[in-house]
Amino acid sequence: MSDIWSIVHPHVEAAMADAARAGHPADTVGRALLGMSIELFRRTRGAGDIRRELEAALENLDPDEDYNFMRP
Repeated sequence: MSDIWSIVHPHVEAAMADAARAGHPADTVGRALLGMSIELFRRTRGAGDIRRELEAALENLDPDEDYNFMRP
């Protein structure tokens, strides 16, 4: 069984290439993917749960910082 990242990654790369050919910058693709992610979350999760998911992602944006849940 493939891990989810290996399934999703080629589709995202293809979307990025299609968008670039159409003249759309990468950040607009990211915005669309974020919107799609929220739409997918809404199918099975409540607003509070989605909010916590997004807040956890925001708290761990800096790749040079330890994850928020990790202790030094």
